[in-house]
Amino acid sequence: MAELKEAHIVEIPVDEEHQQKLISAMTTISAIQHHPLMEISESPGHLLLLKLWQREENLFGRRIAIKETRMDTIRREIFQLCCFFFIFHGFFLTVLFTSYSEDHHHNVCHKWWVPSILSVSTSFVIIFMVQMKLCRYWKVSRQLQRERTDNRTLTRCIQELRMKGASFDLSKEPQTTKRLKSSSVEIKWKPLTWFSQYMITVCLFCFTGLIFPACRFILCA
Repeated sequence: MAELKEAHIVEIPVDEEHQQKLISAMTTISAIQHHPLMEISESPGHLLLLKLWQREENLFGRRIAIKETRMDTIRREIFQLCCFFFIFHGFFLTVLFTSYSEDHHHNVCHKWWVPSILSVSTSFVIIFMVQMKLCRYWKVSRQLQRERTDNRTLTRCIQELRMKGASFDLSKEPQTTKRLKSSSVEIKWKPLTWFSQYMITVCLFCFTGLIFPACRFILCA
């Protein structure tokens, strides 16, 4: 004889606080499921694109750090060359002035061009080295500017991808500086730009031009 069992339904009272927590938990779960990053993780194409762009962003950061270090090194080398330039001429003029003698005044004055040529030749060698360092410095500076511009563009694209999620257009590419140059025209006055970049070379040349007649003035005055 089958025994009949009565089913008892137990109702658990849910107060308002627990109900709000349950609704909040369901809302959080729904928001996580529809979050752009969750959509990206579920889309192989968007996830691959995000990883590639993040890797490229890290490479940009490394290249920028290397170029900044290189520019600091070049600045120190230029400063050392300029210091050597002025120390040499200070020592040279001091020796020239102390070697002046009243007894050999005419003989020394007759050969004033010898120390002048020595001074000018040494100056030209140092100025040439400074100019080469400056050219290298501004070349690295232009490369660094392009790297920073491309990095900022790539960062904006990564942020846009994270915000849009699966709705992001996979065919979109970051606008690099090469593409931007074709769409924009930059007007600069080249002589002024060149003078501002190589002002150190111009100053060293002017100082060398003053040293040349100064040798004759010291020996023949």
